[in-house]
Amino acid sequence: MSDLRNQPESYWKEKLTPEQYQVCRQKGTEPAFSGALYYNHDQGVYACAACGQPLFSSDAKFESGSGWPSFDQPMNREHVELHDDNSFFMHRTEVVCKNCGAHLGHVFDDGPRETTGKRYCINSLALDFQPKAAEAK
Repeated sequence: MSDLRNQPESYWKEKLTPEQYQVCRQKGTEPAFSGALYYNHDQGVYACAACGQPLFSSDAKFESGSGWPSFDQPMNREHVELHDDNSFFMHRTEVVCKNCGAHLGHVFDDGPRETTGKRYCINSLALDFQPKAAEAK
């Protein structure tokens, strides 16, 4: 397990923007349709904004209409953890970066049936997009 999980909150306040800190460390949610990565259609990898752990491939991204970037599966199931979330008088499943413990968003069972049936609804502020390198000609 990474020692990033044991870092004090002062470490995260210095590393993250105030908005990222609110989402990743305080389990906040950015307003729907406000995140820059919701509109991103480039090829590449979506990594954890807090630690750089690769999380989702652009190949798994789909348009859900939810207002947040949506993926049908993580790149590697070992890179995320799922936790029960009973906040706000409802039951949801929280998605967390396994490497650093950052809150990423939630997963729901209303994704594309032709693939996994899952919708990983992830905050743009919790992600760092790494574009695929252009192929040499």
